[in-house]
Amino acid sequence: MMNRHQLPKYLTFLGLSAGLGIDLAIPQVLAQTTIQSSVSKGVTFTCNDSEATIKAKNGPKISIAGKTIYIGYQQVSSLNQDPRIIRFDNGVKKWCRSDYETTLDDSRGYGLLWDGGNVLYGVFSSTGSQTGNDFRRFAKGRWLSYYGNGGGAKVAVLARINASNGNVDYATFVTAKKPSDGKTNSLVVTKLSWNGKTLKVLADSWWSPRRGDRNSMTCTGSSPYKYTATFTSDLTKVTSASAVNCS
Repeated sequence: MMNRHQLPKYLTFLGLSAGLGIDLAIPQVLAQTTIQSSVSKGVTFTCNDSEATIKAKNGPKISIAGKTIYIGYQQVSSLNQDPRIIRFDNGVKKWCRSDYETTLDDSRGYGLLWDGGNVLYGVFSSTGSQTGNDFRRFAKGRWLSYYGNGGGAKVAVLARINASNGNVDYATFVTAKKPSDGKTNSLVVTKLSWNGKTLKVLADSWWSPRRGDRNSMTCTGSSPYKYTATFTSDLTKVTSASAVNCS
């Protein structure tokens, strides 16, 4: 450990080393990680669109050190949307994924959190379970592995994504649940944050948001309720969950 009498010499050494172009190992306590999040209305684009075209849509995106990831959806038919996510490095497309959900579910991408490295989460919407490939195949063994009963209500899907190729590592559904009949109700994510270990999610939830044990909260007043849930990084558990006017 360095005492206060050694500090001036150390600072002099740092200045001399910089002047001589000597590379120094930076102590870990000085290192900082860039974490950015973007949650907003999804926009349309295709994997063949240029970055300029996608950027002009002003949808959710994160740009760090010349690397930019955009999330949105493509209108694949008059009644169906499928999610899209694309990465450009210094203007050159690195990857684009159009295979996360290819069913008749109307799914859109509308949120991102990224540190510029290995920590990348995406937020998607879902309106029900349909035959074929959807987010259920990524959600097995996670906090909530499927949409639930009913259909039509727009819920959220959180996905941990490999930033180098766009593969989904795992995902979880995040839904509300009607206490009257147990059917799934709407939930829309509004904000994401990351502390290095857990993912905090803020959302608007309609009657009623779920506790960490996945049961319905008891709420008063009218919805939507301001909901906060903290997930473990692997999306298997909710360590805390609360909502305004709910318990």
